[in-house]
Amino acid sequence: MNQLSSDLELIAERIRESFSAQDAAREKALPLCREVIRFSSITIRSIHRHEFDEAQQTLAQAGRLLREAERHLTTCTALENTRFILDAQKEYTEAHATLALATGRPLPTPEEIRVDYAAYLNGLAEAASELRRYLLDGLRGGDFHRGEELLSAMDDIYSVLVTMDFPDSITGGLRRTTDMLRGVMEKTRSDLTLSVQQNRLEDQLAEFGQKLT
Repeated sequence: MNQLSSDLELIAERIRESFSAQDAAREKALPLCREVIRFSSITIRSIHRHEFDEAQQTLAQAGRLLREAERHLTTCTALENTRFILDAQKEYTEAHATLALATGRPLPTPEEIRVDYAAYLNGLAEAASELRRYLLDGLRGGDFHRGEELLSAMDDIYSVLVTMDFPDSITGGLRRTTDMLRGVMEKTRSDLTLSVQQNRLEDQLAEFGQKLT
């Protein structure tokens, strides 16, 4: 074997070792991230059912799985910001924020739940969109005041997100998520306004009917 071949083989061996380590870490972290997304989804479903204790439990499980996935990636910095880990962080943030907004608790910070800033903002946007369903469920139960509170929360989140005027490579495609939130807000505001007006009309008709009797 000549010197060039010998040098190339040494280089190739180091690269193989690095790739093997990354692949092993990925194979361990990827299924954990899928479970984080699954438990985050279960959490949101429990929130809509007003099963807040169950939501807290599944959210805690999602957090434990996310921390475990991240531990597998600590020795492979090249994988720390890959799509699958950021997606898991985003869904985890969405579940955290939805629970906080639905129960009137303070929003968690990205530092408190230990997620990437871009994943946090995208998760926050999706949590605001998720409030539409929660708000509409409340309207069907006649809770108009709560609907106005939730719409105000959506508006507050949107007002912050639109100030994040940075390239998608930094924000993880936040601009598109924010644009989608704006559309959700417009429909929600229209639905809330219509419901409030209808409720007032029904009250007026009921009052008028009582006067006739």
